[in-house]
Amino acid sequence: MKCFRSLIASLCLWAGCLNLTSAAAPAPMFADAKRVVFLGDSITYAGTYVETIEAYVVTRLPQRDVEFINVGLPSETVSGLSEDGHAGGQFPRPDLHDRLDRVLARLKPDFVVACYGMNDGIYLPFDEGRFAKYREGLQRLRDKCAAAGAKILHVTPPTFDEVKGGHPGYGNTLDRYSDWLLGKRADGWDVVDLHGPMNRYLAEQRARDPAFFLAGDGVHCGETGHWIIAKQTLLHLGANDLVDVDGPKAMLAGHPSGEALLKLIEQRQRMMKDTWLTTIGHQRPGMNKGLPLAEAQEKAEELSAQIRALAVANR
Repeated sequence: MKCFRSLIASLCLWAGCLNLTSAAAPAPMFADAKRVVFLGDSITYAGTYVETIEAYVVTRLPQRDVEFINVGLPSETVSGLSEDGHAGGQFPRPDLHDRLDRVLARLKPDFVVACYGMNDGIYLPFDEGRFAKYREGLQRLRDKCAAAGAKILHVTPPTFDEVKGGHPGYGNTLDRYSDWLLGKRADGWDVVDLHGPMNRYLAEQRARDPAFFLAGDGVHCGETGHWIIAKQTLLHLGANDLVDVDGPKAMLAGHPSGEALLKLIEQRQRMMKDTWLTTIGHQRPGMNKGLPLAEAQEKAEELSAQIRALAVANR
């Protein structure tokens, strides 16, 4: 009997070890993070989904002191690739790795949310060489975050709509990029499935109304698309109360100051993202410079004080 118990214990320990090396459990609501940094392209820079995620945390967990920083950069890739004649030949696509070391050194995040892929296939049919660059770029990003002591949450690429955006075959390219990224869960990567739910939502709505779209140009989604990004990310992090919620307004309805809080968060986020991008530096021409850092931080703290006060009021 002793031998049998020992065998069972050994098997349990072995199974536990296997589990540790398989799919990583999602970090519940950013775990114990104090500073969460969002990386991505123009969809992240637009910032609506980042603001919604922050509003959720502020209204549900007002006792948490978490700083959310958006440093998404339009046109950027994680692969380092750029198509010929990008932006009318004015400049190549910026490469995340040109600024990543500075982002990590200056912001010192303990949690990073990264959404790349939309630009990484360069709007062309699937190609193994471009795919390899995407995989290599994400691995470099993970390695740099680990060295800096930051956890990383990957978000699969948003949907590309060929009906509105053209580029035949590019939808399939992003399907394959997303499938690969989801497959990395088996290696312990923490990955949000955005691409699948967004694809399904677009297909369901278009079946009802052939004129429906999430992104007028096939790429840059509007408010509904940003809500899907925020919702899928928050559900992944344990926000089970959002399963049947259909938008930011409904998400905030239970808080007496929900909409006012979101407006303040939007104001602070939209000011700080330009300041941080300029302060850290990047290779993307034509961006707003924003306020000098000290001035922006002073204004941001005033807004943060208002947010904190509203968050706990009447709770």
